[in-house]
Amino acid sequence: MPYSQSVSRWCFDTFSLGELAERAANLGLKGIDLLHPDEVATVKSFGLTCPVTAAPEHESGLGCIERAFNRREHHDTLVEIYRELIPAAAESGTPHVITFSGNREGLSDQEGIDNCSAGLDRILPLAEEHDVVLVMELLNSKVDHPDYQCDHTNWGVALCEKIGHPRFKLLYDIYHMQVMEGDVIATIRENIDHLAHFHTAGVPGRHELGADQELNYPAIARALAGTGYSGFVGHEFVPTAEDPFASLAEATQCWTL
Repeated sequence: MPYSQSVSRWCFDTFSLGELAERAANLGLKGIDLLHPDEVATVKSFGLTCPVTAAPEHESGLGCIERAFNRREHHDTLVEIYRELIPAAAESGTPHVITFSGNREGLSDQEGIDNCSAGLDRILPLAEEHDVVLVMELLNSKVDHPDYQCDHTNWGVALCEKIGHPRFKLLYDIYHMQVMEGDVIATIRENIDHLAHFHTAGVPGRHELGADQELNYPAIARALAGTGYSGFVGHEFVPTAEDPFASLAEATQCWTL
């Protein structure tokens, strides 16, 4: 199996980090997504890593999903946030740091791309210095994040091509992109050079990956493996089962070739 599997911390936040790490390791997972850098040491003791982190809530309210790089007036504060986060991520061994576009609020697609590029260009030298990849997360604006701008793969790819830097790629969330555009396997194959991390969840509802939802995850897993992708697939579903770790085991099995 060329890729590794992880699970997002927030989906299992009713459990201590130590318990989640132990249970995840027992299931064969290799990481826990979305830890703060100072939490990573806890999971390393279980043989796990943190594949991707994101900026914590900032007092300014910037750096969140809704208010981020597509507004030039946010850039100075965002640069301060990421100048602290990028070295901390590198020190903890976390290879990817999430960024967001922010909401449109009337911006055209091209304005959003131009503004994001201008802001990200300011922190990419630091990412390169610390051997970290910045990833912008693709999210749906139809159900979960109304008005979010980076809501289609084509928009994200256009931003990658404008920036043209190997330290900037996309986080392809399969759940979100199924909601927005479908055609998941073909999209992954066509754009794999721009995709650095993946998230999963069932559609509709963002719950388990089982037979009651519409995505054929074993087929997606085989297609992703066929591209030679060797990074992480992170499970980011909200469990509904009485035993959430049974749901995580089922998700892991879906992606075990």
